[in-house]
Amino acid sequence: MATYKSLKGQPIQVLTADPPAPVEGQVWVVANSGTASVMKGYALGTGAWATGGNLNTGRKDASGFGEGHTAAIAAGGYSGGGATGAQVESYNGTAWSETTELSTQRAWSQSGAGTTTAGLIFGGQPLPPGSGQLSATEEWGGSSWTDGGNLNTARSMVGGAGTQTAALCYGGLTPPATVNTEEYNGTSWAEVNNLPSATSTVASSRGSSQIDAFSAGGSPESTAVYFYDGTNWTTGASLNTARESAAGAGTSTVGIVTGGKSALANTEAWNGTSWTEVGDLATGRKDMGTGGKSSVNALVFGGNAHPTYYNNTEEWTVPLGTVSFDID
Repeated sequence: MATYKSLKGQPIQVLTADPPAPVEGQVWVVANSGTASVMKGYALGTGAWATGGNLNTGRKDASGFGEGHTAAIAAGGYSGGGATGAQVESYNGTAWSETTELSTQRAWSQSGAGTTTAGLIFGGQPLPPGSGQLSATEEWGGSSWTDGGNLNTARSMVGGAGTQTAALCYGGLTPPATVNTEEYNGTSWAEVNNLPSATSTVASSRGSSQIDAFSAGGSPESTAVYFYDGTNWTTGASLNTARESAAGAGTSTVGIVTGGKSALANTEAWNGTSWTEVGDLATGRKDMGTGGKSSVNALVFGGNAHPTYYNNTEEWTVPLGTVSFDID
């Protein structure tokens, strides 16, 4: 039988008390003379939403990407009369500040991927509403935008995941809704295997990997979930609540989906097997921007519950906690 040391490359620590600063996945044994030994580990606890800093411009359908609720980008989106669809704001974990605008107006349902120093956005619709679908890609270098390769299929209301040099675009409205999936290599987009069914306005995984993504919900309101492994899409366990225009983060093994049409506030967490309802948003809404690729460190911002365009941000955190294991 394999030992912990052979699997993890280090022995299990034997201590007289819990370590002062454990990290996720750490395992140790607490052993004291005259008492039973207890094996413990540091694992994820229950997540919750907290209030973050407000956007300077309230909007819906902004594209988001970044490292999490400590650093994110909000690009484009629609804020009613006078909107340009080109506004960009940067989040530092506390406040949003305006930064370099997009070259191409994107007021409706584009998607994004990457980090606050190396990101990209793709697809969407320009102003005025209903004036066509975009194929253009723009890459963010931390202070300015440059043109990237165009999507093969122009579309809005798309799902997205990955990095600036390995991104994924899936589904969306051409119109009609499409099954089309494309991968980006940092220069150009290539068509790959399609989704099992046509969908748009999905909750995207936003994960950091092009080869480990999910699509959840969609239009019309749906509980459907699909996972991508870098080659094929497969059907996963359904959401508990049907939704469209929701927000998501994570991967095929750990993720979250929140909000959606009809001003939904509930959040569901994915553990690799099933979806479980967890903490609600303070403000139920749809069409939110999502920043952060991790399901333990994410944020949502903006969105709407017609006719309101929100500027508020909510930060999702899953704490680490000590758990005990039976060693009989």
